Amino acid sequence: MTATYKFLIADDHPLVREAMARVVREAYADADVIEVENFDAALAHAQQDSDIDLILLDLNMPGMNGLTGLLQLRNEQPTIPVVIVSAEEDKQIILQAVSCGAAGFITKSLPRDQMCLAIAQVLEGNIFLPAEAMRAPDSIHKRRHQEQGFTAEQLRLLTRKQLQVLEHMTRGESNKMIAYHLNIAETTVKAHVSAILRKLGVTSRVQAVLSANDIDFSQFLNR
Repeated sequence: MTATYKFLIADDHPLVREAMARVVREAYADADVIEVENFDAALAHAQQDSDIDLILLDLNMPGMNGLTGLLQLRNEQPTIPVVIVSAEEDKQIILQAVSCGAAGFITKSLPRDQMCLAIAQVLEGNIFLPAEAMRAPDSIHKRRHQEQGFTAEQLRLLTRKQLQVLEHMTRGESNKMIAYHLNIAETTVKAHVSAILRKLGVTSRVQAVLSANDIDFSQFLNR
């Protein structure tokens, strides 16, 4: 007996929503498909319905604020996988999305059969990355990002627990997930995150995650 899945498609362009819904129903004829046109509506549905199996989320629709929306959604509903759907094909943006908790990244230029394959792969618990985009050479943006990572002196300002929290943040974990893995209260995690941002001189969780993504945490945690 084939499982019946529930999908949430969030995109501000009606034609794109309709096209994505067709892709979903082509692969899962009995699927329950919910369509919304902005991030706030997507977040509200996710908060109210834990039975959603997969969220297909436009990167640039109203309310997203870049990857901040993805982080908020993952923090509110960490058990629902989220796939970013975007016209962007920059490898660094794709990696940033995954580092912030996305279960995959579907470029809007991807052929329909590959979109179906991507959705199936994520539903099976895997991460999907578009092969063509990932084979592309690194962008100037990535080279600049690598030059702008945190210094050892900055990282030494963090306590051992704050370093552990930051390490889990780079894995795309929500505050709830970090609290579970470190066996501390979620409010304590929030306090650590605030302290991390202040000590490292960044203004957002996304900025902290991106700048810390290449850190070898073992050399700081074993000090």
